[in-house]
Amino acid sequence: MFLSRILITDFKNIADADLEFSDKLNCITGSNGSGKTNLLDAVYSLSMCKSFFNFQDSFSVRYGSENCAISGYYNMDDGTLNKIGLAIYITGRQEGKILKKNDKAYQRFADHIGLLPIVMVSPQDSSLINLGAEERRRFINALLSQINREYLNKIQRYNRVLSQRNKLLKDKNVASELLQVLDNRLCESAGYIYESRKKLCKLLNESVQYYYGELSGNREKVRISYESELSKYTPEEVLKRAYERDILMGFTTSGIHRDDLIFELACGAEDFHLLKKSASQGQQKCFQTALKLAQFDIMKQRSGGLAPILLLDDIFDKLDMERVENLLQMVSGRNFGQIFITDSNKIRMEALVEKVGGRGRNFEVVSGTIIERV
Repeated sequence: MFLSRILITDFKNIADADLEFSDKLNCITGSNGSGKTNLLDAVYSLSMCKSFFNFQDSFSVRYGSENCAISGYYNMDDGTLNKIGLAIYITGRQEGKILKKNDKAYQRFADHIGLLPIVMVSPQDSSLINLGAEERRRFINALLSQINREYLNKIQRYNRVLSQRNKLLKDKNVASELLQVLDNRLCESAGYIYESRKKLCKLLNESVQYYYGELSGNREKVRISYESELSKYTPEEVLKRAYERDILMGFTTSGIHRDDLIFELACGAEDFHLLKKSASQGQQKCFQTALKLAQFDIMKQRSGGLAPILLLDDIFDKLDMERVENLLQMVSGRNFGQIFITDSNKIRMEALVEKVGGRGRNFEVVSGTIIERV
């Protein structure tokens, strides 16, 4: 599966674009702020129905416009061609969006997730290490949602019920019978979500250790562990233990919506320490990249060999040239499919791509205008 053509109108700073891509490597250069990342985000949005950067949809509409549109033509592995269209519109203070497959609108965006698997490596990934657990839960939820439709349904249902429960807890006179109904519904989804995350984290840990070693030359060791109250208690016990605290605080203080991933690093024979506190910027960047390559591996395995589209945004940032070359050697191999890569330095990009024997198409972005370089 690969994206053969994209049409963009008024998406972020891209007023108009009609581009054809290589099924292998697509190199995009341009100065900082020119719109390179916006092009990658347009590709990401066609797969995930929303921006990679977790902004509200209206932020994707170019300043001064009331709507934006992206259309992508995908050559599928079975020989068919799928046209995917995403439109975002703003009317007064309201906003909305429409997603279509072959000109037929989806009734639920969730039905589209997983059709066009995608992985994005971005400087924004530093938030996975340096910010709170919410960022790491968002990562694992997005990964599982692309490979497991039942998980997507369960997490959406859990979040809806959680919102209802939190609203009820804000009432000074909590209706205990209704609260018990909501608790039962939370527990119906919580066990499945926990088990899915637990299995995934085991796979992630194994794969991240491999890729980190390949990128770093095995100079350090890393590991991932999964932290959840459900490792000690049943979903019912978790809610029961927190009942008084929930009433006092006015929201649900315990449950799988508080889970976390723990990232750790060990240098040489040293003990493992939190990556956030012990790793250099280069080591953190290396870990982030290994994490996303592990995501790629797992998604490909779970989809029967369908390689996700890989977006590498500004990978030269904080990675030394040896690690960048190791990365390009890996992704230019047969295990990977279509790749988009950005850099502000055209000469550096061309030299490295040539060194690893890459082939593909080259684009340059200038203030939102994208041209192909022959």
